[in-house]
Parts: sequence; structure tokens; C-alpha cells
Amino acid sequence: MKTDKALKDYLVRIRVNEGKSPRTVSSYTEDLKQYFAWLEEQGIDDTDDITPYLIQDFIIEGSRDKASTTLARMAASIRSFHRDYAFMYDKEDPSRSLTVSRGVERLPVWCTEEEVAALMNSFDGSDPTQLMQHALLEMIYSCGLRVSEVTSLTLARVDLDSARLRVLGKGDKERIVPVARGSIPLLKQYRDVVRPLFMKKKTQLFFINRFGRRVTPRSVELLLENKCTELGFAKHITPHKLRHSYATHLLKGGADLRSIQEMLGHADISTTEIYTHVADSQLFEGYRKFHPAALEGDLGNDRKKK
Repeated sequence: MKTDKALKDYLVRIRVNEGKSPRTVSSYTEDLKQYFAWLEEQGIDDTDDITPYLIQDFIIEGSRDKASTTLARMAASIRSFHRDYAFMYDKEDPSRSLTVSRGVERLPVWCTEEEVAALMNSFDGSDPTQLMQHALLEMIYSCGLRVSEVTSLTLARVDLDSARLRVLGKGDKERIVPVARGSIPLLKQYRDVVRPLFMKKKTQLFFINRFGRRVTPRSVELLLENKCTELGFAKHITPHKLRHSYATHLLKGGADLRSIQEMLGHADISTTEIYTHVADSQLFEGYRKFHPAALEGDLGNDRKKK
């Protein structure tokens, strides 16, 4: 079967028969488009001509410019396609032996408190759109929300008087999250002044854009990309990195790991424990910078002389 038809049929099956989410289907689509475009460059346009060696070559070539986690995800998409195709048409699965190492686990990238302050102070409060954007990023940072959670918040789930949110997270699990008191005035100003200006038709969504539509996760990512350029940040800040910053700053401030786990909505405490490694790395960095025993130079030379 021609690869373009095989891909089209597969995407229909996972969307309709398996009921996978639009986001998952979109991810599989992008991965497999790259895969089949590479195969076409190799002169392969029929699924019967795909071999285990070709698949492995694609992964090896991708390892030159892609992160190990990206390759692992792409390998999962490729395996899913070939497993489905082999089942549907009683064919051999050329991806059966495909394995990709995820590599060394990386510590999450986070923002310093100074960077967060610079970001939040960069908005013009007299501009309704900028005030909305500021309020949205403030909500992500002050509550540790995923971008999908903040863009799907409804009015009924936001209680600014008691400074609490009812967040619907992964697996439709609900959790109660406190809102930082310092964020309340800004969020109330958005809700009571700006949101009514943007309303074009009735909606329960808490955050809407100037067209009265839902704020998309991609628009939040683009907002932060533009802000990084505007502010001259060396690091690339994403909505998820603001969430990392929330957890890291809580841990630095003395919050216990179990409380952070509950507020982030992590099902497993091991997922939250990554932030202890961030704190440990800060601890050792501080030691190297400031502890007399760790200093190099005159102090060390003086000790040797004595």
C-alpha cells in the first residue's frame, strides 16, 4: 500500500475507532509525516518496502539533531503505526525490534525569581489584551497550572474571594489549588473589567481573547517566545517552565514535597521528586560559590603556606 494512503487510513482509525484525543492524533501525525517524508527521500513510497534497517537508520539520523526524548516519542509513533498496519493487513511488523534510549534524565529548566518578576512587570496594565496576558501567566505561575488547565478554566472553578481554584487535570482528576494573595487584584481586574470587554457571546471560560474566543495553548507559547525576545532572556521560557518555577520556588521556600505533589496534580511522588534534585543543585552551587572551604585562589594558597 502507498505510504500516504496507509498513513491517512491509520489516522482515521486512531481518531474514530480508538477515540484518541486531538492532541495525541496531532502528535502522531507530525511524527509520522517526518518519518514518511524521510522514507520518500530514500525512494520508499510503499509500506511493503519498509525494513527494520530503514527505520533504525531514520532514528540514527534523527539523533544528530533531536533530543533523546523526542526520538523516543517518534519511535513510539512509528511502532504504533506499524503494529496497527501489521494487524490490519496480516503483515510483518518491521518496527518490532525498534528500541530507543531516553538518555539521561534532565533536570527541569526553571526561572529565577528575578526573571519571573521581569516577565510579569513587562506588561502594560492599561492595555486590555496585555492585562489579560499578564493575568493568564500570573495564574500559571502562582498556581502551578499546566497550560491546558489554565486555558480550560471556567468561571465556576475560580473563587478569587477564597483564593482557590478547582482544577480539572489529567485523567479528569480534580484538585484544589490555592491562589497567591498577591495575584488576586490582577485576576479580579481581568475578570471584572477586561473579560466583559472581550465577551462576544456567552461563555463560561475564564480566559478569553479580544475576539471573545478561547485562548489556545499555542498562543500562550508564542506569547512567551515573544517575551523572551523582548526581555533578552537567554533561556527559552515555556508555560511548562513557569510551572517548574512554581514548584522550585515553593520547595526553596520550605514547602514539603507531598503538598507540592498535590498542588501540581502528580499521581506519583517520584514525579515531584525531580524538584529536590533542582534544590540540591542550587545548594551545591551555593556551597561552591560561598563556602570558604570550597573557594579557590588566595584562601587556598594561604592555607597551603601555613
